[in-house]
This record gives sequence, structure tokens and C-alpha cells, in this order.
Amino acid sequence: MAAIDGLPPLRDVIQRHGLDARKALGQNFLFDLNLTQKIARTAGPLEGVTVIEVGPGPGGLTRAILSLGAKKLIAIERDSRCLPALAEIADHYPGRLEVIEGDALKIDFENLVTDGPVRIIANLPYNVGTQLLVNWLLPKAWPPFYQSMTLMFQREVGLRIVAEENDDHYGRLGVLCGWRTQARMAFDVPPQAFSPPPKVTSSVVHLEPLENPIPCSAAALEKVTMAAFGQRRKMLRQSVKSIGGEALLAKAGIDPQRRAETLSVEEFCRIANCL
Repeated sequence: MAAIDGLPPLRDVIQRHGLDARKALGQNFLFDLNLTQKIARTAGPLEGVTVIEVGPGPGGLTRAILSLGAKKLIAIERDSRCLPALAEIADHYPGRLEVIEGDALKIDFENLVTDGPVRIIANLPYNVGTQLLVNWLLPKAWPPFYQSMTLMFQREVGLRIVAEENDDHYGRLGVLCGWRTQARMAFDVPPQAFSPPPKVTSSVVHLEPLENPIPCSAAALEKVTMAAFGQRRKMLRQSVKSIGGEALLAKAGIDPQRRAETLSVEEFCRIANCL
């Protein structure tokens, strides 16, 4: 039986091409096309939009994005075994799917699309997801090349992305995401939605870039958050000793007896600006 988009069911595609999800590549395949449509819809209207997807695998989410009217989809896939399955989708949507075989960590995303609005939608490979997000939060220019990011992570990572001060999950990632974006948890995805089922629940997170984030050097903010959260249970005067200690905190007007998780994004930026 054909699926809702006129292509064969994903299970048949995976079986026909002999695809199995590889742990070394951080792969977990999503079979449920209703769920992949829900992820794609979370990104907002896709008509006239170019979408970037990382780690499409056999193309479950790819199909959902194209069926919802994306003008073009650029998919970056490292696993050459998946290319024949993606080629079938490209044939079904002529001129709308471009597949780049390669490592997403080495792709120059800022120069990938030259026109029109761009959205990033991806069920990110677990082993590179956080690094890719940080790279997209710190592009060369701001506002960035994308309108929004709709990304799936392990729930634990999702909680760190949306965390604010005085939350157990608050850390470097929460500060960087809070500095440059408005981030929200969209919904959770249970392990049984995947093949093979991971040991943990996943979450879809939607991030929209802030037009005017607090002026601050990304490199300085990274340095401050690395020091402060490197010893998160200690008072700031101890944890930021290596980058200026109490003198730096006094300059920024921050009580040295506070701990990293109590500082707002604005306060972290203040310290970074004094660095």
C-alpha cells in the first residue's frame, strides 16, 4: 500500500535497500509519517521556503517536508547507503530535493542558500546534534541565514536548550540559546516511534533567532560560561578565578558568592563584556 504522499511505505523502502540504523552514525529512523508531518508543521508554513535537513536517513522527515510544500529541500547525509532511497524521493519531487553527501560539521551552511527564507528542520544524529546547534547559534553574521530551527534531540538535551536560570538543566547551552534565540519545547517523541527504539525519550525543540540579542562577544561569552559552569557547584569567585575572578565580577557588578546557575543571560553577557 502506498503512503499518503504516493511513495512506498518507509518500512518497505528500508527493507528493499537493506538499511539498518547504525549506532556509530547516531541514527534512529522515524517510520511514522504522521509524526514526521507534525515535526515539519512545527516549523510553520513551508511554501516558498528553502529547508535544510541534516541526517535524513531513508527520508521519512524529508518526505513530510516536501509534501507540505517546501520550495526546495537541501539534505545533508553522511551515510552513502541512504542515497538510493533519497534519490527515489528526488525523482518523485523533480527539482525540489538536493542531496549533499558529506559531514554536516564540515558544511558551510551560511553559503548553502543564496535566496529566500530558510528554515532548518532535522532529526539530528545524536552524536553531533549539540555541536551543530552551537555552530548555528554562532554564525559569522547576525541575524543568521535561517528564520527558525526545528530540531529533535534527546529530551535531556532539549531541556538544557530551553532552561533558564535556577533550573537544574541550566548551563552553557541554555545561556547561548537564551542569548540568541527564543526557544521552546514543542512536543516529546516516545522511543517506540523509532527503529531501533533509543533508550530515552526525544523532544522536538523550536528556536527562532532574536533580531537584536544583547551585544556581546560570542568568544567571551563561551569563555565565561565554560569557566562558570565548569565548577557549577562552587561560588563564582572560585569558578571564574582563571579568567579574572573577583575583580572581573566586581567590574560587572555581580556578587562573587553567587553560583553560575543563578545568573541570567543578561548577567552572563555583562561579565563577558567586562572580560
